[in-house]
Amino acid sequence: MATVLEEVSGRPGGSNPSTEIETVRYDDAIVRLFVMATLIWGLVGMLVGLVLAVQLAWWPANGLGEYFTYGRLRPLHTNAVVFAFAGNAVFAAVYYSSQRLLKARMFSDVMSKFHFWGWQGIIVAAAITLPMGYTQTKEYAELEWPIDIVTTLVWVVFAVNFFLTLRNRREKHLYVALWFYIASIITVAVLHIVNNLVIPTGLFTSFSMYAGVHDAMIQWWYGHNAVAFLLTTPFLGLMYYFLPKAADRPVFSYRLSILHFWSIVFIYIWAGPHHLHYTSLPEWASTVGMVFSIMLWMPSWGGMINGLFTLRGAWHKLRDEPVLKFFVVGITFYGMATFEGPMMSIKTVNALSHYTDWTVAHVHAGALGWNGFMTFGMIYWLIPRLWKTKLWSTRLANTHFWLGTIGILLYIIAMYSAGITQGLMWRAFDETGRLMYPDFMETVVAIMPMYWVRVLGGSLYFFSATLCGVNLFMTARSAPKDLSDPVVQVARPAWRDRQVMASTVNYDEALFGLQDKLKHGWHRLLEGWPAVFSVLVLVAISVGSIVEIVPMLLVRNNVPTIATVMPYSPLELEGRDIYIKEGCVSCHTQMIRPLRSEIERYGEYSKAGEGIYDRPHLWGSKRTGPDLARLGGKYPHLWHVRHMEDPRSTSPSSIMPSYPWLLTKSLDLGSTQKKLEVMMMLGVPYTIDQADQAIDLAQAQALEIAREIAEQGGPEGLEDKEIVALIAYMQRLGIDIKREQPRGARR
Repeated sequence: MATVLEEVSGRPGGSNPSTEIETVRYDDAIVRLFVMATLIWGLVGMLVGLVLAVQLAWWPANGLGEYFTYGRLRPLHTNAVVFAFAGNAVFAAVYYSSQRLLKARMFSDVMSKFHFWGWQGIIVAAAITLPMGYTQTKEYAELEWPIDIVTTLVWVVFAVNFFLTLRNRREKHLYVALWFYIASIITVAVLHIVNNLVIPTGLFTSFSMYAGVHDAMIQWWYGHNAVAFLLTTPFLGLMYYFLPKAADRPVFSYRLSILHFWSIVFIYIWAGPHHLHYTSLPEWASTVGMVFSIMLWMPSWGGMINGLFTLRGAWHKLRDEPVLKFFVVGITFYGMATFEGPMMSIKTVNALSHYTDWTVAHVHAGALGWNGFMTFGMIYWLIPRLWKTKLWSTRLANTHFWLGTIGILLYIIAMYSAGITQGLMWRAFDETGRLMYPDFMETVVAIMPMYWVRVLGGSLYFFSATLCGVNLFMTARSAPKDLSDPVVQVARPAWRDRQVMASTVNYDEALFGLQDKLKHGWHRLLEGWPAVFSVLVLVAISVGSIVEIVPMLLVRNNVPTIATVMPYSPLELEGRDIYIKEGCVSCHTQMIRPLRSEIERYGEYSKAGEGIYDRPHLWGSKRTGPDLARLGGKYPHLWHVRHMEDPRSTSPSSIMPSYPWLLTKSLDLGSTQKKLEVMMMLGVPYTIDQADQAIDLAQAQALEIAREIAEQGGPEGLEDKEIVALIAYMQRLGIDIKREQPRGARR
């Protein structure tokens, strides 16, 4: 164990028996590392986000090459901001506050360093593999299986280090911030493992264990709760520790903290299906998600009220203290986001907001306002304490605050305007009952000015964050050379000795002792039992997970099958992987909702049985371009060739990147047989002969498509190029459901 202990005996007052004093040295070096990583990766993630904003407003910005298109960079941005920026901020908060709340150094310095460098290694791996197109294409879970395994290992080391520190604590009762850390560590582990169950088909490729509607259900159970337990609960723990410190005031209400914690941990886990309203998900599941999402508003605002009311008597400090400015605005954005989220989960509101930039505005109000400003407030509070010197420039920190606030407002107002414009235009009908804007590109043209305002807002936020980096760098330069670990002296608590001697306890006395402890309330007693507390957290998150997921996965025939829906051909399967690699799902959905406007625009609404062979599902969550669920057969092969080579040649107003390399890159069929064999393991009805002949079948279909392209006046010699496989997949979309079905075929 890394804790440094020095035992000292003495008799305070000259009459008390000897008291054992322990000297504890906190490990602040690891906190400094996480703080620096937070800022570095935050700037990287924000810069990538700014590039993406420019690419959407000005499509030529995609011309940096194959690895820098919008589809390749978008998952890099989300991973960098969520796991690199916010993740490192959470770890900095946990390592700093836990040691002081528990009066104990982290259990193992080696584990702490392994956690830090392992997490940075994961981020670097993501930065390399995602632009290369290695992705599971699941929201917030894009990283492929080797990186997932490393992530699991690093998280387990972090968890062991944290829980063993709890065991060695010198404060019996766990403060509220620790409750939220415990819930976050346990729940993220469960989410990560369940959602990332795959079977590898190569070093960085795999197929999900779940298909279609099942995969969508598991993914959004994960996706929504990854936001909950990585971007919400640990930041609430951060709030409960750093806000009272900065305000020099106690938390407003202990009882409200209890209600806030247990309500949010139990309710949040149910809310994921509200992301799938009007999709092929069973109605009961999305309705349950909506009900619990609305319920979630109350505990969320309980936390906001607890935070803001903690500042009573400290408002006069806001004028000069940048830390409190960041915290107040951060908590306010938390309140806004946690009101808007339940509102958007209501089906009638969701019908307008889903697939639009309204969702982008909602997400960034939380990410930039809540997570970003809480992180910056924490960093400004930590800098002088970690580097043992005065903050280089308070004026620069205040400038950061105001520029960042203006940047957030410009960003979200632009995206709210764009999102509402999209939703209203998509569903508008004229007086004759026809779609008022049948051409999807009309919507794209209408929102372009708002995209440029987003660029401006994002630029201000990014620039303001660089000011924080400058402040940290200049402060660190003036820091003393000897940044030794802080030392505190604490009395060895008697309850630890009683734990050792538990076998000799008089149980009558223990009963009276328990009754005495209960005078302070059951939760006060529970705070002294970390193991029991953790088990109850696991139970709380398991109830909703089991109720929603088990019926979906285990009940036979819960997804009605369609007789005409067949597995993809080997070439179509390869084309689907190219579609995933290029990140097409970031801009195109494959899910037509049963709404009149969508059926008029795209065709018959999507059925659950259509996706039984889709691993993973590609329903998407944003329409920057039109839905593709019924694209098959709509255009000739040559149209797709021209569209991928230069989208403006077929759609003049398109902001889609060009993909000329698809016409020159050779199609790799080396793992095609392996892919079919894995699909067979997962229950897809391929035959052994089809798997053995996979390459021949793919080449034959590719030759036929290439011949048709040449006959239509297109280039010759494309039979061994990636474009042919992608066309095979695109032409397959929605075809099965169009086939004539015999009576009784659908069940």
